[in-house]
Amino acid sequence: GKEHNKLLESPTRSLLMEAPKGIQILAEAGDIQAICRNELRLESKDGEISLDARRIRLMRLPEGKASTSSSSSGNRQTVYEVCVCPNGRLFLSQAGTGSTCQISNNVCL
Repeated sequence: GKEHNKLLESPTRSLLMEAPKGIQILAEAGDIQAICRNELRLESKDGEISLDARRIRLMRLPEGKASTSSSSSGNRQTVYEVCVCPNGRLFLSQAGTGSTCQISNNVCL
């Protein structure tokens, strides 16, 4: 059979999907893409947001620069920890023996 693509579009205005008992988006054999120019928000007032996947990648996280200059030792692999700013922004910080999130929080400003 021939594939038929369904299109839900609003060429000139915004598009709102609203349902009292929830909205389910399902792609059994394909991908789902959400691409936007500015801000993409996932918000749940009373529940939780669950990302359930074999692999979750956070691309292009900013890397915090430590205020103290740490001597890099050779070619061993660098390990990072994921840190959270007070405003919720995530950033990477080069892991040390203790948490390095506090000294690298210039990304939060």
